Amino acid sequence: MANVKVGIIGGSGLYESGLFEHSETIKTTTPFGAPSAAVEIGSIDGMKVAFLPRHGKGHVLPPHSVNYRANIWAMKDLGVERIISPCAVGSLKEQMRPGDFCTPDQFIDFTKSRRYTFYDGGKTSHVSAADPFCPELSKLFYDKGKEQKLRIHPKGTYVCVEGPRFSTRAESRMFRQYADIIGMTLVPEVNLAIEMGMCYVSVAMITDYDVWAEKPVDAKEIIATMTANTDNVRRLMKAAIPAIKDRKCRCADAIKHAGI
Repeated sequence: MANVKVGIIGGSGLYESGLFEHSETIKTTTPFGAPSAAVEIGSIDGMKVAFLPRHGKGHVLPPHSVNYRANIWAMKDLGVERIISPCAVGSLKEQMRPGDFCTPDQFIDFTKSRRYTFYDGGKTSHVSAADPFCPELSKLFYDKGKEQKLRIHPKGTYVCVEGPRFSTRAESRMFRQYADIIGMTLVPEVNLAIEMGMCYVSVAMITDYDVWAEKPVDAKEIIATMTANTDNVRRLMKAAIPAIKDRKCRCADAIKHAGI
């Protein structure tokens, strides 16, 4: 048991950016199959962390094929209490510009075919998702983002779609009536973290305007924005992660009153 309290589930590019001081690799299995890759254990400025590339090494797993249950289970099994989830999203609002960051406080689920819970039978559990993100972690990452002079938004609604295709123009115009950013990986990752009593923060990097802006989403443009912003992501992680303290939030209690 690694007994590491902080975990990052994110793109392999983040791990390869020099952010992470590697110490060991842990291959694991779970009751739900194998996670996306082996978990890397290391440190960021003295803070011990576990890192798991959500899409596998080399980004081989599309969003709808990620084994989210295995990923969260593997983190929990290592002792992780707090999940940091850097991700790429599109913007649904003019004021949320490519290159900006957001720590969303709400989400809307438009996925269709994923495994959303650990409670598939034998026991029924209905967790509350009224406030799905950890307020302590969200505030910490927002505050550290401001200290680093990043353009970062403290709140926002993330609409999660199935993928791997991007939205039609009609879908994008509909989504922007209710949400601020759009992505493909938040659900069910956040749901499962809640069921495990884990804190969860989404550190969303805006890579493009979605197609409501009358310009088709271009994967090359997204990659270029992500690459240009890698240093900002690294600076934010290096500033925020070592500042994580013992939790005083109520995230660990989410499952206690969920059983039937």
